[in-house]
Order: sequence, then structure tokens, then C-alpha cells
Amino acid sequence: MTTAVFKHIDTNSYTGKPWAKVDGPGKAFQQNDHTRSVYSIRDKQSEFTTDNSGFAVHTFPAKEKLFTDDQAVREKYYKEVEELLKQTHQGVKKVYIFDHTIRRRQKDSPRQPVQQVHVDQTPEAAIARVRRHLPDEADELLKNRFQLINVWRPIENPATDFPLAVVDWRSTSPGDFIPVDLMYPQRADSVHDDDDRGKEKLPDEASYQSLEGYEVKGETLGVAPNDQHKFFYMPNMTPEEVMMLKCYDSRGQGEPNGRDGIAVRTPHTAFIGKY
Repeated sequence: MTTAVFKHIDTNSYTGKPWAKVDGPGKAFQQNDHTRSVYSIRDKQSEFTTDNSGFAVHTFPAKEKLFTDDQAVREKYYKEVEELLKQTHQGVKKVYIFDHTIRRRQKDSPRQPVQQVHVDQTPEAAIARVRRHLPDEADELLKNRFQLINVWRPIENPATDFPLAVVDWRSTSPGDFIPVDLMYPQRADSVHDDDDRGKEKLPDEASYQSLEGYEVKGETLGVAPNDQHKFFYMPNMTPEEVMMLKCYDSRGQGEPNGRDGIAVRTPHTAFIGKY
């Protein structure tokens, strides 16, 4: 166990619907710090699944190591991830990978580790994703169970200085989650190219709070603090290990077609531990 300071959305810091930018730190709300215990799942991985807790860790070495060639990531690594998901999720009939984010702790990188407890998709955004990427099949796919799952792994080195923490879904309450508009920079070629992967540029610091040149293209969930939340992490997680984080499950408890005991989602965040 370790102790960490986690950043949560301050529900008293905004009026109307809050928003956050996908590139850089711009957002329409403030954050509050809350100190929590974080428990190791090393050697206890079998106790946690995407169904019961909303997350899982597997050993899965990848052929891709550096993640600097975007084309190689899409053409080769995507196939590896697809096979992993089929191996770890019984009954999967179709896997579609619509996005990837490569986070690097470099000043010129628009996608750096996110230090705020959040969930990447709301139920409405998850449905919109299916319709956006698989329009010809969407009606049929949405009649059945579908899940949005992140597959996260360290790059090159173990994740020691800025590891990933997850909140066990079983310790959350429905009222913890606040919808937040996700703002993307408008691109001149977006009419002909609807693929935003890897096209963000680090914005000027003076424009962090401006929405000029941005549009809503997603919806995430901010997570309010709750003393009942149980945080877990995989200490010294290596590039040969992957963590699966559930963003949404149409079969999750409380959803229209939900089942009791099935996790809907998993809040997560990068954090700095106090060792």
C-alpha cells in the first residue's frame, strides 16, 4: 500500500456543463486534491476482472516497443490488441479499435499523463462511437452487449514515477460521475478526414481557457470524490504487462440491459505516490 494525492473535479467550480480540452490543460472547472490509500494488485491479479471490478491486468508482451511509428501502431499493434481482447473476453464476436493515445512526459507533447480521476466515455458517447465508426452495423450491434475498453501499457520502461491508478467499480456510486464535454481542435481537413488520432498540437498557454477553434467531439465523466472509493495500482508495471480499463459496458449494472454485479466503468488517473 502507498498513499497518493488524487485530483477530482470540484463540482462547485463551474456553472452549466463543464468542458475539458483533449490537448493541453484547458478546462472549465477546478480540481480539488484528496489524499487516499492506494493498494497494490501485484500477485493478486486473478482477483480483478473487467466484469467484477472494471479492470484487469495481463502479461502480454508486444512486438511493438517504441510506439513512435503511427502507421506501425495501427497496422501491427492493433492486431495484437485485438487478439488479446478476444483471448481475455469470452464470446467476443467483433473488435474495432477506433483510437490510440501515446502519452509522453515531454514538454512539447500534447498528450501527457492525465492527473485527474475520470472515465473516458459516458454511455451516450459510447453509443455515439459505435454509430460514428460502424454506421452500417450500428443498429444491430447496439441490440447486443457492447463494451468500450482501454488497453494501457507502459512504453520502454516500467511505470514507476507516474503510474496508473484505478478505482474498483464496486466502491463507486452513480452520483459520483459528472458528464464533461470533450473539446477537440477544429481541423481544416476534418470534413474529409474524421480521424483525430495523433493530430493534436500543443496549444499556446495563453489560449488554454479559450474555446475558439474547438468543437465538442466527445463526452467524458469527471469523478467527484467519495470516501468509499478504493484505489488500486500495479507497482512497477512493465511494458510486458497491460491493464484493461472498462469505459462502458451496456450489460453493466444499472444500464437498460444491465445485469447485477457487472461493472459499468472504471475511474482511473495517473498519480504521484508518496512512498
